Amino acid sequence: MTAFSVSTQERDLSKFALAIQAALNGRSNASGSVTLASGANSTSVTAQTCAPQSAVLLFPRTANAAAALASTFVSVVGKQQFTITHANSAQSDRTFFYVCLG
Repeated sequence: MTAFSVSTQERDLSKFALAIQAALNGRSNASGSVTLASGANSTSVTAQTCAPQSAVLLFPRTANAAAALASTFVSVVGKQQFTITHANSAQSDRTFFYVCLG
């Protein structure tokens, strides 16, 4: 779910109002979804809102993601990216929602 972004050069107050309404209605550019790479031990994710100090929270979207949750964690968070370490599996439907805060 993406939020409406307003340029710092914007002068139209209605665009600011739309951005505020979107934020109050729960829209955010800090969330997304990722499917873990099959046949690999890690998955890299590009996330424009992430920074090295951010907290990345994972939520299973599929049953196979829920089953993999115990061995799945965010191992590295950097500028506009993070890496998920996980078990090597042939399953191709281990999909998670994520939120990158901070």
